[in-house]
Amino acid sequence: MKTYQHLFFDLDHTLWDYDRNVQESLSELHQQYQLVNLGIEHSEQFIQSFYNVNFKLWAMYDVGKIDKESLREKRFKLVFENAGADPFSVPKTMEEDFMHRTSSKPHVVPYTFEILEYLKPNYGLHIISNGFNESQSKKMEASGLTPYFDLIVTSETTGHKKPDPKIFKYALDRLGARNSETIMIGDNPDSDILGAIRANIDNVYFDPHERGIAHMPTYTIRHLKELESLL
Repeated sequence: MKTYQHLFFDLDHTLWDYDRNVQESLSELHQQYQLVNLGIEHSEQFIQSFYNVNFKLWAMYDVGKIDKESLREKRFKLVFENAGADPFSVPKTMEEDFMHRTSSKPHVVPYTFEILEYLKPNYGLHIISNGFNESQSKKMEASGLTPYFDLIVTSETTGHKKPDPKIFKYALDRLGARNSETIMIGDNPDSDILGAIRANIDNVYFDPHERGIAHMPTYTIRHLKELESLL
């Protein structure tokens, strides 16, 4: 087995439980803003419309077709429209409230703390994320992840987004590390795995829902505890 010194983790969906945290926040917003009176009868409808829209917006952001400000400005207008509600009836504070609420949620994916406790004594642990600085920092603080990680690299800081190998090079340069000494662990086939492949870095595809992948990862795991057998 190859010996690594540094482990790069993705944050959302890999360690921080994006789905649970976002769904809780959206349910709370549906109730707080009484969206039933604005044409969105059920919280489940609101959540599904959010997923329909947000996935596409982030796909556009990842390839540089939309910037941070535009994403946040358009998001809930498009969510309302997708849900069959008036996009001009979106409460002015909804986007900011959503960001604050969601970033403050503490839920992590199963085995997160167990595997971090196992890995921390023997490896440098680091985050590489396409998320925004402020929200990712809040997520890590709220969930108790911050103490485990040495270097936090975001696309907002570097100006490069996974799968661009430049974001990985930035992290390697900051650490004074070589490609062969590092491995990337993440759930996204393109940004995490293809990005690592392009950067000539070994990788672990975290695939809890068995969605498969078109690329050829170095390793594939279904739950984080499987890292014990790899590292």
